[in-house]
Amino acid sequence: QVQLQESGPGLVKPSQTLSLTCTVSGGSITTSYYYWSWIRQPPGKGLEWMGAIAYDGSTYYSPSLKSHTSISRDTSKNQFSLQLSSVTPEDTAVYYCARGVAGTNEYDYWGQGTQVTVSS
Repeated sequence: QVQLQESGPGLVKPSQTLSLTCTVSGGSITTSYYYWSWIRQPPGKGLEWMGAIAYDGSTYYSPSLKSHTSISRDTSKNQFSLQLSSVTPEDTAVYYCARGVAGTNEYDYWGQGTQVTVSS
């Protein structure tokens, strides 16, 4: 059973960088052909895919967020991370990490989500 757990600060000040880590257990982030994604849901809105890092380390980003988003991984810890720079209150959301299956739009495992509020 694969499990994902998000961690990071729940409050970030405007203009700062939001940093979250997803720790994966029960499966390796280097296993073909999975993509490890960050997805968020602002209050009252739908899910927004932010980006992903693939099993081979390739990264993919939402065009609307690409300029201030970075996703990386630490294979020794079986973790992948999100950095979102220059945040504004509009970046307030529940942030999820999830495992996607290559060639599909399906996510078979999700973290429980973590609330991040951007406020001074």
